[in-house]
Amino acid sequence: MKRYARYILPTATVISALAVAVGLYFFFDPAGSALFPKCPFRLLTGLQCPGCGSQRALHALLHGDIAGAWRFNAMLVAFIPVLAVMIPVQLLRRSHPQLYQRVFGTPVIWGTFIAVMAWWIARNIWGW
Repeated sequence: MKRYARYILPTATVISALAVAVGLYFFFDPAGSALFPKCPFRLLTGLQCPGCGSQRALHALLHGDIAGAWRFNAMLVAFIPVLAVMIPVQLLRRSHPQLYQRVFGTPVIWGTFIAVMAWWIARNIWGW
């Protein structure tokens, strides 16, 4: 038990913070609440960043509105399966270093970077 004792407080803190965040996003709509921050890039330029609409998309997802979430930020919705793979692999990185290297290797990092940049440009050109 002593071996894992140092992980209890940080783990409990992270789980508590996630529970509070999920509760806030479930009960309060970011579109109409001053509680949530606005995108500084959009405020300064009038253009959407890759993350614009993510808060509203998360609120929609928590209410089961996948189509609404897609309209707010399609990239966030599209990356949920990717995150569902990446998070467990990150947690298992020490016991499975080869799997970790495949999932978080240079080609994946560059591919993700290119996808995010393409999304950023496309959503401002075509208004997605």
